Amino acid sequence: MMSQSAYARAGVDIEAGDRAVELMKAHVARTKRPEVLGGLGGFAGFFDASAFKNYDHPVLATSTDGVGTKVAIAQAMDKHDTIGFDLMGMLVDDLVVCGAEPLFVTDYIACGKVVPERIADIVKGIAAAAEVAGCSLLGGETAEHPGLLSPDEYDIAGATTGVVEKSKILGADRIVAGDVVLAMASSGLHSNGYSLVRHVLLEEAGWKLDRDVSELGGTLGETLLTPTKVYALDVLDLLKATEVHAMSHITGGGLANNLARVIPDHLSVTLERSSWTPPAVFQLVQQVGKVSQSDIEATLNMGVGMVAVLPEASLDAARAALDARGVANWVLGRVEASEAAQERVTMTGEHPSAG
Repeated sequence: MMSQSAYARAGVDIEAGDRAVELMKAHVARTKRPEVLGGLGGFAGFFDASAFKNYDHPVLATSTDGVGTKVAIAQAMDKHDTIGFDLMGMLVDDLVVCGAEPLFVTDYIACGKVVPERIADIVKGIAAAAEVAGCSLLGGETAEHPGLLSPDEYDIAGATTGVVEKSKILGADRIVAGDVVLAMASSGLHSNGYSLVRHVLLEEAGWKLDRDVSELGGTLGETLLTPTKVYALDVLDLLKATEVHAMSHITGGGLANNLARVIPDHLSVTLERSSWTPPAVFQLVQQVGKVSQSDIEATLNMGVGMVAVLPEASLDAARAALDARGVANWVLGRVEASEAAQERVTMTGEHPSAG
């Protein structure tokens, strides 16, 4: 019997890493765009930039992010093939709000022990989400960190690059008084606020992930692991259908704080809570944890995953484009002129009851 290498005795299994690469190759191959050169296994990924020759002034956009403590739910449930949607949603949807088309993504997986099937499941989810976003999974890295992470622990992060015509970059400079704020529904918690959710439901209330919760229509774990909705192609279709001035991806910090990032100082928006009912999981966290309205709105997306700010004349075409793609949408509020000291985004009224 062959003796273990010194590296293997230290806890790093190079052969397991190689097996993981073999298992993930078919998933990655399905994301390959025509501009991608080569395949897995090199020191770098290649994307043919001659694809930009049809642009007058191409501008590259880039974003990097991770999933956060939602990975603890995936690990506890031993289900790893959906967490990739959470990573991709955090990455590509930060690009499309600028008007950019996501082109490719790279990922990084740090783990305590490489279990090839588990790593392949994670990458399977990332690749499936890349297909939904229309971009390529160009490369990645899996690193084994024995002693820093337990054998069943891992964390994932990534980076993405997109391109946009300079004259079509969306942002606060385009917004004017009278614009309409259009909401797009989230699929649930997405990938933000899980430290609060886990603290309230799992630690303080002591609920188990296999607990059936009638309000949620299934187990707590299934609801908490609901994948982030990836809006990239929905938004790109919207931008082709009509004029949009700015967009906001509702992630950490909640609805008002993220929307405020694209509202200029001389304008303000009042969002009407009466325009939608947050899904049951948000109400559950608030009630069980006795979380104040201001705290929960500053942490969770409350059922709104993406917001578009557009001229009122574009509203019908925008809603038709989103309806055609099955994206639930509604008018949240309108942009108005404001006083210098006024909050850029405020929320008013009460949500309708779920009943």
